[in-house]
Amino acid sequence: MQNVKTGLEALLRPEDSILVLIDHQPYQFTNLNSHEPTIIINNVTGLSKAAKVFNVPTILTTVIEERGGYIIKQIQDVFPEQKPINRTFINTWEDPKVTDIVRESGRKQLILCGLWTEVCVAMPAIQALSEGYDVFVVTDACGSVTAEAHDMAVRRMVQAGVVPINWMAVAAEWQRDWARMETARPLSSVILEHGGGSGISLAWELQLLATPVQENN
Repeated sequence: MQNVKTGLEALLRPEDSILVLIDHQPYQFTNLNSHEPTIIINNVTGLSKAAKVFNVPTILTTVIEERGGYIIKQIQDVFPEQKPINRTFINTWEDPKVTDIVRESGRKQLILCGLWTEVCVAMPAIQALSEGYDVFVVTDACGSVTAEAHDMAVRRMVQAGVVPINWMAVAAEWQRDWARMETARPLSSVILEHGGGSGISLAWELQLLATPVQENN
């Protein structure tokens, strides 16, 4: 199956998307040097909350959590009812506990992010491509041991056919139309909390819209 890369069909749709969050654990964060850790935590939390807004199935997974630590609280708090799948496989895509869920969903837009980009993200991304999935990697919710390692991993995945994207772009493609108020309002709350400068600008806009216009006497 040839992956679709252009046209309207190339954009993300909530009903066709499935998200896998890979190994956002303390051990991986201790040697995260490509990004400031707080940025990755903010971005993956925003992505998680956006997935919940759009009812996108989300799989949480860890690797040897008894040694590497539990998934970070910020993610677990978004999905309190969900126990992460704890793997021994370095490559998530070799664990049927994960792939069976993805396959049974019938969804073909596979969205991945995790720590580290060059290992636990690149492996499943490249393998899933061969199975006909349209694979998107949320690069600003991933990180590596060095900036070079992250960059080279993204380049390698792009050469294989992966689409790099950031978390705000994922949310925007899921939303597609601000007239869809059932998701526009809760998504705006996510942007206010996790959107950085965009969230600040939105808060200002809401303040201005709520401020009565004073008439000059």
